[in-house]
Amino acid sequence: MTMIALGGVIGAGLFVGSRVVIQSAGPAAAISFLITGGLVILVMRMLGEMAVAQPTAGSFYEYARRALGPFAGFLTGWMYWYFWVIVVAIEAIAGADLIRFWLPQAPQWLLAGLLLMAMTVSNLISVRAYGEFEFWLASIKIAAITLFLVGGSLFVAGIWPGWTPQVANLTARGGFMPHGLLPVLTGAVAATGFYFGAEIVTIAAAEAREPAIAVARATNSVIGRVLVFYVGSILLVVAIVPWNSTAIATPYVSALRLMGLPAAAHLMNAVILTAVLSALNSGLYASSRILFSLTRNGDAPQALARVSGRGVPTQAILVGTVFGFGAVVASYVSPGLVFAFLIKSYGTVAIFVYLLIALSELRLRRQLEREAPEKLTLRMWGFPYLTYLAIAGMVAILGAMAFIPDQRWPLALGVVSLMALMVLFVLRQAFGPRAPSAS
Repeated sequence: MTMIALGGVIGAGLFVGSRVVIQSAGPAAAISFLITGGLVILVMRMLGEMAVAQPTAGSFYEYARRALGPFAGFLTGWMYWYFWVIVVAIEAIAGADLIRFWLPQAPQWLLAGLLLMAMTVSNLISVRAYGEFEFWLASIKIAAITLFLVGGSLFVAGIWPGWTPQVANLTARGGFMPHGLLPVLTGAVAATGFYFGAEIVTIAAAEAREPAIAVARATNSVIGRVLVFYVGSILLVVAIVPWNSTAIATPYVSALRLMGLPAAAHLMNAVILTAVLSALNSGLYASSRILFSLTRNGDAPQALARVSGRGVPTQAILVGTVFGFGAVVASYVSPGLVFAFLIKSYGTVAIFVYLLIALSELRLRRQLEREAPEKLTLRMWGFPYLTYLAIAGMVAILGAMAFIPDQRWPLALGVVSLMALMVLFVLRQAFGPRAPSAS
């Protein structure tokens, strides 16, 4: 469970997407990741509190439904599903591109389809197969980033053979904040989606032998390590590679090359491929389990509630696979319209989900304090003040997106997706099956 939590938060966004934040904020990109990481840690603590006190299949979909009503539950569940099935498509395409690094003549669509099919089979076998596969993929990622942290620290400290201390890049090219404070804050907005995924542990906990213990351990382990892995590695990258050089386009590969490591590109390409496969594997798992949970209250078709003899929601997994493959096809057929809409809207949807999680914790915590305080064995720090701070931070991120040119379009498309789900909820209320009221 701990490896699932850590593996979920260390994805291709760290290895590849971080260059966008570095190019904008300079060495202060580490602060951008620190700000966003702090918000994610607060949300994880809230989820840990709710999952330990009330372990349930569906996790925050159920918590939103209990705390804020059927409408909030419907939005949370479907937005989360929407996020992950798009991730499935994006990671399949990214994985195909990584394999083409070694097999340049292979068709991208074929490789993407094969990767998608392989991860689908992994999920269809059993939840244990998913857990085992994710454990080893996460282990590779974590081992790679740990070795980079150790080696990079030795290099920057001047202990690396043949090198003197390397810290000048942190301030030599325009200072630590070469473009001022604003790009640091906008970088925090851009980094939000990179952290999404650690919350999968609260969904997987429902299928663990001891859900409360598993969630408590996993959420506590994520809290410190996520900042070390993200903030620490980004700080080392900008200390080794000049932030405004063309080499920063491939931050970790370039850092390894400057450290004199042979076959750095091949090594990092393989590590990033494991990160992509991990995200693809987790995307199919998370989307299928949240879709399965949606069926219990009539928020999704009951046909998706069927499970195999191994307890796997087969139809729910296959729906995610079909949608993901459809998005892969859209990337070729309609890259500028359909696929562009999908990839630009899903990050904003992730922030909406985190905001609903925080609002749910705010109400459920007070309810538990009145009715069952003995269940609060894992508590949110500084309640309710840090919960309010997290809510304010996420609202600020959404507000800031309206004033950042590169983020306005993703915000608008995220809002469009939200409105579409609102329409679906109205139709579900009018024509769907009657569901039990939220408790």
